[in-house]
Amino acid sequence: MSDPKPQRNWVKIAGIAAVILCVGVAAVWTTGVGSAWAQILRNGHGPGQGLGQGLGLRHHGADGRGHDEVTMPGLQGLNATPEESAELALMFRSFQTLSRSVEELPNGIRTVTTSSDPDVMEALVSHVFGMIGRVQAGDDPEIFIQSPTLDVFFERPEGIETSIDVTDEGIVVVQTSDDPELVAALHTHAGEVSDMAARGMQAVHEMMMGR
Repeated sequence: MSDPKPQRNWVKIAGIAAVILCVGVAAVWTTGVGSAWAQILRNGHGPGQGLGQGLGLRHHGADGRGHDEVTMPGLQGLNATPEESAELALMFRSFQTLSRSVEELPNGIRTVTTSSDPDVMEALVSHVFGMIGRVQAGDDPEIFIQSPTLDVFFERPEGIETSIDVTDEGIVVVQTSDDPELVAALHTHAGEVSDMAARGMQAVHEMMMGR
């Protein structure tokens, strides 16, 4: 009779190899797929028709229709509070009540934004103070539909000087910088916000499709 020990040793070795292989596959799966899901959550969509659409992170089609105007899941974020998302949702649902003017300064912007609805105005003031506070702290809320124009603000908050006043006109924000790249971003973002105030989620959809 043959000695069963070598056979048992080979079984043991094969078992250990299988465990190592499974651990390796799990690590690759966790790293690769985890990164992919993080990217999907950040961008709000995946390949093809978009996994994000299936998850409810984006509700739009290539024809410009299909936004989820009820739950607005795109207004949630990886680092945003429910209160911040609710403020955004209220403003988007009531964008017709908003009015806004922008003055482009050589070194920045002066914006005046107001709402004819007191509840929307309260949300607007809270949102502006909250977002500018986040920029100053470098604390990106990572809203799913957020414009990439904001990235440079969170990367270089020390380069922006900001003043905020709430007056009879509305909420008045003056932001200036000595950095030409930040000035250009301030101009661009002010235009994006004005477009959203004028057209709501349709403006967001077109900006996303343009990207």
